[in-house]
Amino acid sequence: MSTTPAPHLRPTLVTRDPRALTRLQVNAHYQPKEEFDRLVANVKADGCLTSVPLVYGGGEYDEGQELILSGNHRCDAAVEAGLDEITVMLILDPQSRDQLIARQLSHNAINGKDDPATLQVLYDQIEDVDWRAYSGLDDDALDLLADVSPEGLSEANLDWSTIQLIFLPNELEAAREAIQAARSGQSETWLAARADYEQTLDTLASSHAAHKIINVTLAWHAIVRIAENHLTDLQAAYTFPDSEPRHTGHVGLETVTGMRTLPAPAAITLNKAIAAAVGREEIPAGEGWRLLERLAQEYLTGTQDGTP
Repeated sequence: MSTTPAPHLRPTLVTRDPRALTRLQVNAHYQPKEEFDRLVANVKADGCLTSVPLVYGGGEYDEGQELILSGNHRCDAAVEAGLDEITVMLILDPQSRDQLIARQLSHNAINGKDDPATLQVLYDQIEDVDWRAYSGLDDDALDLLADVSPEGLSEANLDWSTIQLIFLPNELEAAREAIQAARSGQSETWLAARADYEQTLDTLASSHAAHKIINVTLAWHAIVRIAENHLTDLQAAYTFPDSEPRHTGHVGLETVTGMRTLPAPAAITLNKAIAAAVGREEIPAGEGWRLLERLAQEYLTGTQDGTP
């Protein structure tokens, strides 16, 4: 066992191509795909790495191909984000294998601890949804899911009247456009009954228990999937018991067919029929639904007359 203290390091900041740096063959520090995707998005937004990887040269690696001791995922994210050059902290002082492994482990293992209450306060001060996503915090990081029950959710330092939605990267742009469209229109406030709030939490808890999942997003996904399987139940919202319409506004076609999509060959057939009807001026352009309505009326009339 060595008792001789290691000499102090003299690292320098240099720029390197992240593609040329040597990755660790064995890296105990892993990162789930969703976290890596979030890291890539942050790097793209910043245009650089905001924390520098630790790289070792020491004469054992060619310049530019030094070994990444800490920051392998950041370097990979930089490549994914299209960066040709990043700043790294380079160690040129010779290091033994033990020293290299120890430094690798220390960077992954020695971390400070965050106070959840302080995290919540700081997180709540971020108003922009993009920067909230940038922070990388989620329900687990904020320790909001210790008890998966309506009581546990309501006691997690949340305002009971606020619902926070976190979107995945591929859905974020659509959500942003929807929010912008809402802002440009007239301001409206919808007030739900207390019973609706409690029923929402009860349903969420039921989804947690049935699927044995903790993540809130997955629980909501399960609830949405159930709703998708019962789209035709929405017919009651615009249809009286005697089959007369409750209003004259537009409704989703999925509430009629029970599905949001249809096979491509069927879509092509419908497109051709609608284009022909518009060309003959039988229906106005942009109102292809009128052809479907006419075909349905003709079908119902033929059925009533006994025509097959």
